[in-house]
Amino acid sequence: MKTQEKYYLADISLKYALFGYNRNMLDAVMENIVYLELKRRGYDVYVGKLGSKEIDFVAILRDEKIYVQVCVQLPENSDRETANLKDIPDNYPKYVVTLNDLDVGNDEGIKIVHLQDFLLQDRWI
Repeated sequence: MKTQEKYYLADISLKYALFGYNRNMLDAVMENIVYLELKRRGYDVYVGKLGSKEIDFVAILRDEKIYVQVCVQLPENSDRETANLKDIPDNYPKYVVTLNDLDVGNDEGIKIVHLQDFLLQDRWI
């Protein structure tokens, strides 16, 4: 896996103050929230790349590792958010974090969870 650089705001309200509200920014805002929570819990956080596919977050804390994809909702008739996680050859926990309650569940071992539930979990391992 290779890494790519992304930048996250310490306070996402700055983005709204500068650019106003735009529904198209929701995915990026969700990514920002998840990133900040991973960092707050002490994880080293990286953006992963597996071939041509991107993994939003590879989070490592000592010997723990989790993979996280973030999306407002899973695209209909597409495995775009889960296929990259399925291709990872290890068995560390894999999550897709969404805002759509109807998407939650399990897809071949990938936990699909609502953003609120992800943030409130004691541990992800």
